[in-house]
Amino acid sequence: MTPNLRGLFGGLVRGYLPQVWAFSTEGETVALSVDREGNASVRSGDVSNPDVLIQTSHAILAHILRTRSRVGVPPGPLRATPVTPKGDAAFRYLRGRFGL
Repeated sequence: MTPNLRGLFGGLVRGYLPQVWAFSTEGETVALSVDREGNASVRSGDVSNPDVLIQTSHAILAHILRTRSRVGVPPGPLRATPVTPKGDAAFRYLRGRFGL
């Protein structure tokens, strides 16, 4: 278990895990997965049943991940869809940290 998932706060966070976020662009789909212990992994390819689906262009996604800000985002589509209740809760909490 990661150190940040210990104690009371960790117990609250673990209630929303495991979780999978899918990031889909015109070129590929990548899944960011966090298991019940807080270990994160990334894999490329189709994602079935994500908790959150982010659909946008590669340019927009790269800008947001690099800067963590919507300031100066290239024009184009950006759709973030929480799919599950735990995905919705996590998305509402984390969206500002991702610049979404």
